[in-house]
Amino acid sequence: MDIHEICRLAEQHKKRSIIDLFIDNERADKYSVSAANLYLDYSKQNINDDELAALYLWATEKKLSEKISALFTGNSIDGSNINNTEDRQVLHSALRAPESIKHQVLGCDAADVINTEKQMASIVTGIISGSLVSASNQKYTDVLAIGIGGSFYGIKVALSALKPYQNELNVHVLANVDGGAVQEKLQLLSAETTLVIVISKTFTTQETLLNALAVKEWMLAASIHSDIIAKQWYAVSTNISKATEFGIDENNILPMWDWVGGRFSLWSAVGLPLALAIGNDNYACLKAGAYQMDEHFHNTPLENNMPVIMALIGIWNRNGLQCPSLAILPYDHALRALPGYLQQTDMESNGKSVSNQGEKLTWQTAPVVFGQEGTNGQHAFMQLMHQSEDIIPTDFIVAIQGSSQYQKHHQVLVANCLAQSEALMQGKTLLQAQNELIAQGKTPEQVEQLACHKTMKGNTPSNTLLMDKLSPVSLGALLALYEHKIFVQGMMWQVNSFDQWGVELGKELGQKIMNVMQGDENDNLSSSSLSLIKKFKNQLID
Repeated sequence: MDIHEICRLAEQHKKRSIIDLFIDNERADKYSVSAANLYLDYSKQNINDDELAALYLWATEKKLSEKISALFTGNSIDGSNINNTEDRQVLHSALRAPESIKHQVLGCDAADVINTEKQMASIVTGIISGSLVSASNQKYTDVLAIGIGGSFYGIKVALSALKPYQNELNVHVLANVDGGAVQEKLQLLSAETTLVIVISKTFTTQETLLNALAVKEWMLAASIHSDIIAKQWYAVSTNISKATEFGIDENNILPMWDWVGGRFSLWSAVGLPLALAIGNDNYACLKAGAYQMDEHFHNTPLENNMPVIMALIGIWNRNGLQCPSLAILPYDHALRALPGYLQQTDMESNGKSVSNQGEKLTWQTAPVVFGQEGTNGQHAFMQLMHQSEDIIPTDFIVAIQGSSQYQKHHQVLVANCLAQSEALMQGKTLLQAQNELIAQGKTPEQVEQLACHKTMKGNTPSNTLLMDKLSPVSLGALLALYEHKIFVQGMMWQVNSFDQWGVELGKELGQKIMNVMQGDENDNLSSSSLSLIKKFKNQLID
């Protein structure tokens, strides 16, 4: 069994109607699974028992269970570290495991991790209680986290998702290398009561350092305290010398480890800004929810394993049914940042076309991930999802209990979520549209004119993910679910989900263009880029 056989199997059923699969009255029960307080209904997927069995057989032949075990134990796969192109282990899941497991998996790094967690907890307790104060002996009112990519997205999604759990500290994130973004943030802050956290593994990331320098200049100009940087700044970095050269006290530098990829780093000291916002107990609950999903993923047979099911069905849709996109639609305002977070974790992880062995792949990998909070999407791109010829598989995410006092709103929200998944599957035939128009009293001419415009193709597959309530525990489980889904897909597509060389190329060319802007010779840039640089420089002179 290989991916080409899976594709041939799917080819036979591309035109099959999903709604016809519900002739099995028990389909909804059979095609659903619970784990870590999440409930997945995948019955609206365009797949049957035999096809699922073929996917599980393929995963078994590919020794997926052994590879899942390697993720949690640090063992090699085929003689190499999981992140083989950078020769690194992938052990971020150990960060949310109990201390006994940390010692088993991390070895000599376990003590460093445990001490870092204790240091984080001490900082959080001190800042929230007011025992750690600013250079002017004032209690902190704001925290500004400066980072980009994996040092930003996880914090951002969790901050918005867990707003009801936040204390009086105002936690802000700054990533965009745009002076407008810096200016907007600084207008909200007081230098005397703002704690700054710079998150950069190497402390050389261009965007992060540029933003950090701007904030440093602002803070020094606004304060009479010469020790304000040493007192009010923290760093999460491996490059202690660079951070201390910047002016950050060495005691305020928390470590990172090369076995934690940026987009999987929320569970490390990178999560300090979030812990400050929600407190130590809630941050521990976030990790506990993720650990519950870890345990399910590690110990559950493939056919009942939620991340495995989502991953294999995702491959069925991407390669078998040839659907190039995936829509993420959280029906929860607090989860509005989730689609952007998953764009990075999914596309940066598996957006590859070369195998682990360096061979050109003969199949597609990561889908184009997009989305936004549900009801807003209904009035935007979902028109295309309903009436274009494109089939766009969708993940609907909703909580049974709302987090606001407006329960009627939440009932309408849930109804919209369930209605959209049903509408994408059922669609509307020409005959149904004609009958509706006739029932409305339209003339035969009006029926003929309008009916074709009211048809919808249907047959769009979807998952529905339910949680009892959006909480630190359920958010942790949700984020871990998608992490593991992406890992499985990377294993089955035979790509390294933990490097990002495409991102590095953009950084390299950005520096080259900066050099040309500052007077260096043309560094093999295209005439287009040279012309645009010239126009930019001429406009500055004018």
